[in-house]
Amino acid sequence: MRKLEFFVPENYNGVTVKGFLRSYCQISARMLAKLKRVPKGITADGKLIIATDHLKTGQKVILQLPEDEPYLLLPKDVPAPKVLWEDPDFLAVDKRAGQILYRRPGHEERNTLMASVCTYLGKNGEPAAFRPLYRLDKDTTGIILLAKNSYAASAAIGKIHKVYYAVCEGILSGCGTVNAPIGLVPGHSLQRMVREDGAPAITHWKVIGSGKNQTLLACSIETGRTHQIRVHMAYLGHPLCGDDFYGGRKDLIFRQALHCGYLKFIHPITKSVIKISAPFPKDFCTLLSVCNINCTKAVCEMDPETLF
Repeated sequence: MRKLEFFVPENYNGVTVKGFLRSYCQISARMLAKLKRVPKGITADGKLIIATDHLKTGQKVILQLPEDEPYLLLPKDVPAPKVLWEDPDFLAVDKRAGQILYRRPGHEERNTLMASVCTYLGKNGEPAAFRPLYRLDKDTTGIILLAKNSYAASAAIGKIHKVYYAVCEGILSGCGTVNAPIGLVPGHSLQRMVREDGAPAITHWKVIGSGKNQTLLACSIETGRTHQIRVHMAYLGHPLCGDDFYGGRKDLIFRQALHCGYLKFIHPITKSVIKISAPFPKDFCTLLSVCNINCTKAVCEMDPETLF
């Protein structure tokens, strides 16, 4: 069972336990309700405390998080995930092309990221819970950040800065922003398009390099709409290579050339800045070579603050 420790800073002297947990510790109302039901869920200096108690500067508040429900139906011979970084609260893995997050009809459960991660955690003696903080399309590669407990999930979600790398058709220069709402194509349940009545969507892009008739872009999104980068680049007339769903060619790569290559966030518990990078996969590197686009491995280590 994960225990979290927080020391009451001077500016929170006299604040109620509820006020301290909701504001300073970023505990959600749902998590606070769960902690109340855990034996010794909230203690200070070794004593049980309640939401209306008042705290003093320097007190150590300990939260004992509720245990996760175990994932019992794990298939055998599940491939291990490629771990990029982990600590007691988070796990970052490098998702491969063709891998879905959850089981769907027609797909084996053993090939899902959920089965891979839960098996890995279980073998390490940790709760086999699956909490991805965002999603990547089946054929998009790169970093998936997962929370190992409910507190980490609620405190970090929506506060993660990611850089995606994409190879699009045609030559672009400089940088730009696409601010265009996205909605479903009429009559379709999955395909998206830019439409006036769609959900707000903002994508920033910057050219990293170009070659024969293709351009390598770094992209940052302010919103997380389904297929957002793919739809926005197609809207500009530059669909991603391999993305025939939105007008791209498949003669150079057999999937959309999209990779989540860099991630940065402030750890909600340690308050340290975490930076994670994932190298381009083999097919992405081959595409860059065929297109005569020169770039180095350091591309995936570019801080988003230096790009956008």
